[in-house]
Parts: sequence; structure tokens; C-alpha cells
Amino acid sequence: MAPAGEQHLLSTEIVNRGIESSGPDAGSMTFSVRVRRRLPDFVQSVNLKYVKLGYHYLINHWIYLATVPVLVLVFGAQIGSLSWKELWRKLWDTTAGYDLATVLVFFAVFVFTISVYFLSRPRSIYLVDFACFKPADDLKVTKEEFIELARRSGKFDEASIDFQKKILQSSGIGDETYVPKSIMSPENITTMKEGRAEASMVIFGALDELFNKTRVRPKDVGVLVVNCSIFNPTPSLSAMIINHYKMRGNILSFNLGGMGCSAGIIALDLARDMLQANPNNVAVVVSTEMVGYNWYPGKDRSMLIPNCYIRMGCSAVLLSNRRRDYRRAKYSLEHIVRTHKGAEDRYFRSVYQEEDEQRFKGLKISKDIVSIGGDALKANITTLGPLVLPISEQLFFFATLMKRYYSGTKGKSTSPATSSPSGTKPYIPDFKLAFEHFCIHAASKTVVNELQRNLGLSDTNMEPSRATLQRFGNTSSSSIWYELAYLEAKGRIKRGDRIWQLSFGSGFKCNSAVWKSVRGIKKPSSNNPWLDCVQRYPFEALS
Repeated sequence: MAPAGEQHLLSTEIVNRGIESSGPDAGSMTFSVRVRRRLPDFVQSVNLKYVKLGYHYLINHWIYLATVPVLVLVFGAQIGSLSWKELWRKLWDTTAGYDLATVLVFFAVFVFTISVYFLSRPRSIYLVDFACFKPADDLKVTKEEFIELARRSGKFDEASIDFQKKILQSSGIGDETYVPKSIMSPENITTMKEGRAEASMVIFGALDELFNKTRVRPKDVGVLVVNCSIFNPTPSLSAMIINHYKMRGNILSFNLGGMGCSAGIIALDLARDMLQANPNNVAVVVSTEMVGYNWYPGKDRSMLIPNCYIRMGCSAVLLSNRRRDYRRAKYSLEHIVRTHKGAEDRYFRSVYQEEDEQRFKGLKISKDIVSIGGDALKANITTLGPLVLPISEQLFFFATLMKRYYSGTKGKSTSPATSSPSGTKPYIPDFKLAFEHFCIHAASKTVVNELQRNLGLSDTNMEPSRATLQRFGNTSSSSIWYELAYLEAKGRIKRGDRIWQLSFGSGFKCNSAVWKSVRGIKKPSSNNPWLDCVQRYPFEALS
């Protein structure tokens, strides 16, 4: 039984289980009641420390824009009443008392100050282009074929097969996702050989397309960041890439492992830091996950869930800090906000790799994963809000928050459908005023629906996430790039549009990246994974 304060987070659903085949109720219809935990209402328990963090970050980066207009106004008030001749005469009379050496010293200090200011400014980071790997059609499976492959492998009993079938029916995943052929094998497929074979196929496929689109030579890449959560061989995947493409010896390479579906934005953050420290350079970020190596052949239902959702996919992104790349770049990186809730055991163990009773290794998913993700998301968007929301939304949100805080509502639980005990209705910031497009990690149908409800987004806003989940499944950290590719294939990206990429994963982490389009993106004619099917989306089955 859920605590009284959490009952408003539960929702019920009556499920028709069909006709009972045996027992005292044979021949009659049977039903069951399914209880789901929804995401918490984000604004009901906003932690003030995240608001303070967001405003502190904002002030640190925008103090110059706040003070320069004031100085201009003060200076303008002083000289506004003077004519050009009077102004020139006053400047001449003021400087006439100084000798040449003093004037030169002042000029040198002025030039030095301006130079330091511009040299110390963070370099602009541009996204030149990106690629998403599309596997061959012989790896495509329907939901029925997926269940048949699992049955033919001989690794699952009927109870486990039925459970996976029920998960797939309500998952939001369609009939054109991709899995490696090895999952049908009765042998152990979680081997280094199988993992390297799958990694080579998806990673080299994405990188070949990226280098072809950007016309960048592999030897020109100065920074390489690869993230793959489960499969981490020695030598690393980044070393495998360097060996395959014969990259240069002084390349800065990194390999991130065990960081879940949110690792793609973490890899972006690392690449950005490397580009800030290394001028006139380009970086490649590769995000992927291995399906076969993560395949769980046991009976633990909490470990069978990843089998049903995770599908093959890989993205490769080319970043640059070179000014000459601005003209051909698609986007500029505006913000990255990272949130980590791993200090608490409940969050730390929500997605946990371990062995079951039969010594089979797998990812165990907590039954509270939805509410845990909601808490992490709440902290992340509260920090992100001051950086991106219009001042009107910030004022409404902050005023409502402070009123609720000082009226003694902190820590009190209220129903999302009602006002707070003080009579102050919680104000949900409208993120549609901050962003034109949303690329939210396509984890599952339930998560996507709950995020839409809590953030107040429209079906059009969530269309890239639902379409990606339906067409490609949950491709882990690369899913946000398949969603951006969907927006490009639809021709929706205009110059100046802002895109919010949001991902979350084990740890528990929630990360955001904000991009701004530097030019209108034309509908691609090739090298886009959606070209053969984008005309079919959206359709009613996505909602």
C-alpha cells in the first residue's frame, strides 16, 4: 500500500486477460487491475537550491550584459548635451595635460584589457553535422518476430516469454526496430567476440557516414569521445576507432562506460571542455549501446525489461571551435546542465547491473524508476529554467515559488489537481516559450506520456520522441540524435530555432543540452535514417 502522501501519484488500469483456459473459472473472461506510479508534479516540491544554482549560473555568465548598458546610459547622460565641437574641445583640453608616454601607457593598458576579455571568453562550439546509423533490413524485426526469436533461443520459459510479450504490447515500440541476429542463438552471446562485432558494425557505420557528409579526414580529428554503458572491452572502443581509421598519435581520446542513457550529453560536455582548452580543433562524439552483449537470458522480470526496449543504434557528432566552420555548421551549443542524484541509495540502485539467482548478468530496473526519473528531471529543469526561460516566465515562477515557500507549504503534500494549502496555485513554466523543438529521450511510452503531461507539452512537441520510439526503439544515449534527425527530415528546423535535448539514465542522472540553429536546415536528400519512412509520421498509433 502506498503512503497516504503518495496515493495521488498512482493510477489504475483494468486489463483484459482473455478467456481462462483452466481451473474453476475456465471459459470465462478474466480481468486484472494494473497500478502505475506516475511522475511527481514537478512544481509541488521544487528544491530552492536548484533555483539558486540556476540563477547563480545565469549571473556569472551575464553580468557583463547587465552592467554595460548601465555604463552606456551614464556616459550618454554626461555627453548628451554637448555638441560634437564641444565634445572634441573637452577631450582635447582633458588630454592636453598628459605627456605622450602617459597616453601610450593608457592606450596599451586599454588594448591589453580588451584582448584579455576576448581571449578569456568561452569559445563558441559548433555542431557541423551528425550521423545516425541505420542497420540493414535483414536485422529488422516485428514484435511478433522478436518474441519468436526469444522463444527459438530456448533460453526463456513460457512465463518469461508471456511477460516480454505484454511489455512489448504497451511499450510504444513498432514493428521495424533492429536487433542482432545472435539473440536467437542457444549459445551464450554475451561474449567479447559478439560485442566487438556489433560495435564495429554500428560505430563504423555511423562514422563512415559522418566523415562522408562533413568531408573531414579522420586524421584531422583532435578530440574523440566514445560512450557505451555496458560493453567496455580492452583495448577500449575509442582505441578501436583510432586503429580502424588510423587517426593521429596526439589525439585526445576518452571512453565513457557505465553511465547509462544520459551519457551522450555527458560526452558532449567533455568534448566541449576539451575544445575550450584546445583552440582550432574538431571533436567527434560517438554514442551507442550493444544489444547482444546486454541480452539477459534469465527469469527475473525486472531484468527482462531492457530486452524489450533496447534496440540497435549509434550516433556520431562532429563539433568544432574553428571560426571558419561557422558558415557550414548547423547548430551552436548554448547550454549544458547536468544533474546527478547518486548520493542517495534509492537513486543509485534504480538501474543496477548484477547477477540473478541463476548467475545470469543483467540490468535490474527498479519499480520506482518513473518517480525517480521525475525527481531528477525536476532538479534539472529547475536549474535550466533561469538560463532559457523568458524573464516573464521566470518572474511568474519565482514569485509563485517564494509565495508558497514563505506561506509554509514547503514539504506539505497536495494533490496536483488542487491548489496548495495556502491557496497559491503552483505555476508551471511554459518551456514552449524557451524552445521551438524538443528531443526527449525515448525511454518508453509511459515515460514519454508522463513527461508530456507534467511539462505541458503538445503532441507536436513530443512527436520526435514517439516517432523514434516507434520506428527505432530505445537506442539508449543515441536516441536524442535520431529525434533531431526526424526534425530535419520533416524540414522543421529554421534559423534561430532552439532545440532542447533531454536524457536520463543510471546513476541516477538527468542531463540537458540546448542548441541554437545557425541556419535553416533543408530537408535532407540522403544520409538520413528517416528518408524512407518519414512521410508515414505522425499517425494516431503514436499517441
